[in-house]
Amino acid sequence: MPESRLRRARARVAAAIGASALLGTVAVAAGPVGTAQAAPQSPAAADCSTPYRIEQKLDGGTTWRMCWHYESNAGLVLDKVSYQPKGESAPIKVLTSAKLGQIHVPYDDGSNEYDDLTGQGFAQGLQQLDPAECPGGTIKTVRVPDAWDPEHPNVKGLCATTRARGHAYRMGTGGFGAGEDNKVYQLQGKDLLVYTVNQVGWYEYITEWRFAGDGTMTMQVGATGTLSPMDYDAGDGRGWPIGKGAKDYATSHAHNVFWRLNFGLDGSPKSKVEQYDSKTTATSGQIPKTKTTRTKVTKELAGDAAPARWWRVVSSAGKNKDGHPRSYEIVPGHTTKYQGRSFTKHDVYFTEYKKCEQFASNNLRNCGAGAGKSVDKWVNGQTLKHPIVWVNIGFHHIARDEDQEPMPLHWQGFQLSPRDVTAMNPLTPPALSGHNGHTEEER
Repeated sequence: MPESRLRRARARVAAAIGASALLGTVAVAAGPVGTAQAAPQSPAAADCSTPYRIEQKLDGGTTWRMCWHYESNAGLVLDKVSYQPKGESAPIKVLTSAKLGQIHVPYDDGSNEYDDLTGQGFAQGLQQLDPAECPGGTIKTVRVPDAWDPEHPNVKGLCATTRARGHAYRMGTGGFGAGEDNKVYQLQGKDLLVYTVNQVGWYEYITEWRFAGDGTMTMQVGATGTLSPMDYDAGDGRGWPIGKGAKDYATSHAHNVFWRLNFGLDGSPKSKVEQYDSKTTATSGQIPKTKTTRTKVTKELAGDAAPARWWRVVSSAGKNKDGHPRSYEIVPGHTTKYQGRSFTKHDVYFTEYKKCEQFASNNLRNCGAGAGKSVDKWVNGQTLKHPIVWVNIGFHHIARDEDQEPMPLHWQGFQLSPRDVTAMNPLTPPALSGHNGHTEEER
């Protein structure tokens, strides 16, 4: 992208978006698959052509498989995500699709409010990646729909690689001592990392999808780039002094990032949703007791996180080898809840699938009279048969001197943690494979 394009304000970037983008058109792009992610055609391979397939076997024997395509508003979309640990004869289907659902950016002084995906050309701002940004992996070529430069729509902008995560586990067998019989089981794990960089105005968003050998998925967005030189309010009481003295004040704002997850656990869209709440009671002279209760979420829900609350999405079609239904737990990261809009007032939404409901705010598709343009309007009491999960993680960006320049990354995101997907830790070493359930051994 030319330097002049990089320095345009948001309003001018928005003006460059093609009319077809406003209609929510979808396009995909081909790209070569390198050695690290090469996926020979097999019955277990993700059901998509080679250019759109990502497949990676990780340390410990786990294989992740998925397809991808690129939309004109959401950008990168991952499809048919499956997870096959060692010992499983076939891939375990997890997600039918996963993508960003919106990046909502309101300014503290009320001067501006942006929907970066559906109003600011997020997808068209896909950045070309340098090989050094994708070490040991493959950079795939993406055909960007409604590209700002129609003669050059292809961007080498999708990285698929692996990245160290540190300890996957560690367990010593020598008790409290460190005698000669002490044996340490430990594994330094690697994740499959899939990411893109998209520029919106002065910001560059790094959208990461990480897949671990134990089945954990981490979704996060990191914001970097630079502070907008047009957003200095010179001290209206809402900004932060940047630069010499107290003359220039950068305007504070929020980044409210939504993800849209369409589960397909064990190949079925008919997942169940459960909410768990723990309550601790203390009686004088006794050790406090904690009780955890389960509530089945049968109807659409706008959910609020609490210190002892969590949700899981449960398979209705498959169980692990212990006979327990497979599920994934939603583990939100740190969030700053923005109270200015109704759709940002909740941390998670469970809505019944409707094709037109694609973006958490400023939804482009027509869902019918009275349907509303944001996710909070879609929670209207429908029975959940095919739930869609929306996760909202907020960040209040009060600028600092260190944001110049370039701005250090600030991350916001969440995890999907496997709960009973496998009967044991899928990375368990062979020597411990019999330790399933209650075991008593001399130490």
